[in-house]
Amino acid sequence: MSDAPEGWPFAEPYKAKMIEPIRLLPAEDREKAIRHAGFNPFLLQAQDVYIDLLTDSGTGAMSQDQWSALMRGDESYAGSLSFQELGLAVTEILGFPHLLPVHQGRAAEHILFRTLVKPGQVVPNNMHFDTTKAHVLNVGAQPVDLVIDEGRRAEGDHPFKGNVDVARLDDLLQRHGEEIPLVMVTVTSNQNGGQPVSLANLRAVRQVCDRHGKLLFLDAARFAENAFLIQRREPGQTGRTIPDIALDIMSLADGCTISAKKDPLVNIGGLLVVRDRVLFEALRTQTILYEGYATYGGLAGRDLAALAQGLRESVDEAYLTFRVGQVARLHAALRDADVPVVSPAGGHGVYIDAAALLPTVPRHAFPAWALSVELYRERGIRAVEIGTVLAGRDAATGEHDYPAMDLVRLAIPRRVYSDAHLAQVAEATRRIARRRETVPGYRMVYEAPVLRHFTARFEPV
Repeated sequence: MSDAPEGWPFAEPYKAKMIEPIRLLPAEDREKAIRHAGFNPFLLQAQDVYIDLLTDSGTGAMSQDQWSALMRGDESYAGSLSFQELGLAVTEILGFPHLLPVHQGRAAEHILFRTLVKPGQVVPNNMHFDTTKAHVLNVGAQPVDLVIDEGRRAEGDHPFKGNVDVARLDDLLQRHGEEIPLVMVTVTSNQNGGQPVSLANLRAVRQVCDRHGKLLFLDAARFAENAFLIQRREPGQTGRTIPDIALDIMSLADGCTISAKKDPLVNIGGLLVVRDRVLFEALRTQTILYEGYATYGGLAGRDLAALAQGLRESVDEAYLTFRVGQVARLHAALRDADVPVVSPAGGHGVYIDAAALLPTVPRHAFPAWALSVELYRERGIRAVEIGTVLAGRDAATGEHDYPAMDLVRLAIPRRVYSDAHLAQVAEATRRIARRRETVPGYRMVYEAPVLRHFTARFEPV
């Protein structure tokens, strides 16, 4: 499917067969709800949210073929037909011979790092997202982000802001190679706007890993969106199919952790896939210990069947054209309203530069958190902070670990909202921008020691 003809609006490449009612609470009820939640959008009740852009993880709509597959799921404990179907899909779409299903992406991270990483070691990545960073820290290792400099700035239209700084990676491996068990690359890079990684950059990273004898793993939750953006932005890739580009991405890796709740279009599930048989057997031991038997990994057979179908649908070009195009259209609407956003548009959401939008809110008062609260107050919109609160504290000093940018992510669920819903998001943000001087900062009154953003509570400054 190509872009819509000039003069025609974009239209979803599907039609509705079932609906879920949503409602916008009155302003006074929204105020009560966010106060009761300790000014934390994570603690809101879903029925009190009008447009939910908290995450694109597990919030998408399944297709009729996925629902059909779900009904045919084989619930055998070991070696089910559904697991066999998933294995065929993994080979076809991802190109890996060995797979371990798990209940979600962070379970794959837990098993991988528990197996390969020891206390005191270092794990480089373009940009660790929250759960990946937490799992590295949990085994006593140090996460190091090596994204290119352009990836640390909201402005600028570099097409691949998720790229790894290969020279810095090579230098790190030369200086600390014995302490580094593996290299990871997140595609797309969630931490800085869903920014893609180019094939050329992945090939360069692979060459560095080979030179130093290191494994290369991908956090490939959004591999299909990354492949689509490669097709649209990277020289020499125009005209290639999304499945071929996806296989090229995967061919450069020794293994992947995948949250199936993102690109693979299911509401629960994950994958840990590898090439090496010996490594697979070591990972399988941990999977059986923590997730269940190796052919179900904490999932029902019906979940495996829906995932197999979802993997195939994830690389459909008609779907991706609308999906990534919807993100781009919201991005353009916000830019037209002079709302500062991370550019160019990424694959799964639009990221607002909250520190630039709310210059009167200092970093220690969490401007991105303040904006996420204000979006709910303005129009019942739930978004997520990707900033100082999510970054946590420096392990050595105990101080806030201030990231380069304080962002609010508007993560768009797959096949759920129309452009009309997103137009309301753009208008709500524009209205907040017009009264930005009235938006308060926040102080944290409770925080957990790990992944504090999920349960922290706040009060206005």
